[in-house]
Amino acid sequence: MTPSPAGPPIDLRSDTVTRPDARMREAMARAEVGDDVLDGDPTMRALEERVAAILGTEDALWVPSGSMGNLIALCVHLERGDRFLAPDRAHVLDQEVGTAAWLAGGMPRALPWTAGPGVPGPSDITRAVSRGGPYFALRDRLLCLENTHNAAGGTVTTPAQHRRLTDTAHEAGLLVHLDGARLWNAAVALDVPPAELAAGADTVQVCLSKGLGAPVGSVLAGGTEFVREARRVRKMLGGGVRQGGILAAAGLVALERAGRLAEDHEHARLLAAGLADRGWKTDTPQTNIVMLPADDPVHTVSVLAGRSVLTVPTDDGVRMITHRDVSRRDIGRALEAFPPPG
Repeated sequence: MTPSPAGPPIDLRSDTVTRPDARMREAMARAEVGDDVLDGDPTMRALEERVAAILGTEDALWVPSGSMGNLIALCVHLERGDRFLAPDRAHVLDQEVGTAAWLAGGMPRALPWTAGPGVPGPSDITRAVSRGGPYFALRDRLLCLENTHNAAGGTVTTPAQHRRLTDTAHEAGLLVHLDGARLWNAAVALDVPPAELAAGADTVQVCLSKGLGAPVGSVLAGGTEFVREARRVRKMLGGGVRQGGILAAAGLVALERAGRLAEDHEHARLLAAGLADRGWKTDTPQTNIVMLPADDPVHTVSVLAGRSVLTVPTDDGVRMITHRDVSRRDIGRALEAFPPPG
């Protein structure tokens, strides 16, 4: 039997498991704060302005989570009964406990991945959008994109692909929301500014608590009028915070560290290559997510957990995500724990 790796558990379940380091904690402790619900918090506002500048939008709004950011966008963009389109297995379809339908009142339609893993093609949009029809027909209102696409294995949508999709959506009369929870990973992988991957989207959600390492928070960006309404909906959903600058300070530090995501991507490639050497079949990851096909995912995850390597089962395999708290040495230790395939 393969022995358990020496040392503490190696947590590959998600890039959300990172913990703030001393510098981030110090920034949080020293943050200038105010009541963001009443008259604003200066550190929170500084973070929102910084993210808006990075993404090339007019304004932005801090939200407690990416799921809330996506939900707020859908609540603002949709009227009850409107249909929205999204790539198959998108986070907003499968991983947000149905709030798109329950609270935003949207009817989802999944688009196939015809332009690459996690990426629909322009023709998929045009075929899906209803044109005319009786008053009781579904009304298409919104396209939701995801970059990187989590369930596809952290795959990226290039600027050219993204722009073709947003242009097609707008020509069809749709608004576009981009779930960019890991947009930072896509930008680093493609070596382009995040604004280039957000161009053409009406609204964008980016996460600070995944690869960037903040303990909590996402930012929802868009036009000035959209953000004004989004702030109202955030309050309706219980997402208004008081002295939020303590959390925003962590986000500002996190933004400075986007460039180091390249290290996570390298570690993911090392992990995938090591698994291939051990007989497992896995694709080379584009970013920091490794998807490993397995006949019995739950059993494989259980075996690895018994050997101090924490992973997540999927429908057809095991998901592993590298992050700032996983070192190159940890990757080697994790590989030693893997059982033979089959």
